[in-house]
Amino acid sequence: MEKGRASVYRLTMTQTLTLRRPDDMHLHLRDGAMLNAVLPESARHFARAIVMPNLVPPVVTARDAAAYRDRILAALPQGMRFEPLMTLYLTEATDPEDVAAAHASGLVKAVKLYPAGATTNSQSGVKDFQNVRHVLDRMAEIGLPLCVHGEVTDPAVDIFDREAVFIDRVLDPIRRATPGLRVVMEHITTEEGAAYAGAGDDTLAATITTHHLVINRNHILAGGIRPHYYCLPVAKREKHRLALRRAATSGAARFFLGTDSAPHPDHLKEHACGCAGCFTATNTLSILAHVFEEEGALDRLEPFTSLNGAAFYGLPPNPGRITLEKGAPAAYPAKIDTGAGPVTLFDPGFPLAWKVL
Repeated sequence: MEKGRASVYRLTMTQTLTLRRPDDMHLHLRDGAMLNAVLPESARHFARAIVMPNLVPPVVTARDAAAYRDRILAALPQGMRFEPLMTLYLTEATDPEDVAAAHASGLVKAVKLYPAGATTNSQSGVKDFQNVRHVLDRMAEIGLPLCVHGEVTDPAVDIFDREAVFIDRVLDPIRRATPGLRVVMEHITTEEGAAYAGAGDDTLAATITTHHLVINRNHILAGGIRPHYYCLPVAKREKHRLALRRAATSGAARFFLGTDSAPHPDHLKEHACGCAGCFTATNTLSILAHVFEEEGALDRLEPFTSLNGAAFYGLPPNPGRITLEKGAPAAYPAKIDTGAGPVTLFDPGFPLAWKVL
């Protein structure tokens, strides 16, 4: 717990909760019309975000990242303050010196590893991990984190087992072969993922999404298919959701928020082969306050949202504050209108008494 934390966090008798302004350490902003519509939903509450590079074409080079950052800042509404923390998409053709230069300039904060075919726009990802060994070695030298989508794509492996198998087959061997490599296990969804991250050293961390603290696989499949709860990695059994809740609310420095808020227009979600992703940017803080209160851990919400991720990435905590108030249920829109079509907001399935003032 950082020195002076009591002056930053307070829960008063009037049911208000004041936190340092949070960071989202895993966010999809897309591009074009979608970017213009969803960026304000994150910038309203979050000071910074680790922005995912899986555009089409992907953000592979420093030049790509600089151009994408410029588009994000150009889309930011006047009066809003938000810092996009840029990432590069790891491919088997990635130039380690371009990566190092992008990091040295302050532009790029991480490199993202997508196993080819694992999720949305991952077709340019890595098929043979030996082919990126030289990039990982260079990243370890300069202290640049690797953000990992942790699933194998072997069709023989059940989709509900792909995260646990990835840890054994891919992640642990990579970390053993590349000492000092800083790794973020993105959007963990399993008891095994939480245990592996929790037992690691200070080079290992894990993000946890808002929606994986709320839903299990029954929410997607029981009583009919609910496409707006479908995401990758897919939600797992209830025991895994409970393990994630324990990790998120533990106060442990290695766990922090990465919403993986992933907007798709409804016509691509409600489809015979619908897109994976839950859009949570708008109501994440209300949901998290509800979850942490249920777990008796409101005093640990600020480390999870505002301190742990910044510390892992070597960033100072944000100087600003936000205040949430508990009262009548918050009114959130069912959908966000975008130039690419309406996007459905994640529905946690319960009233949200906490809202950001």
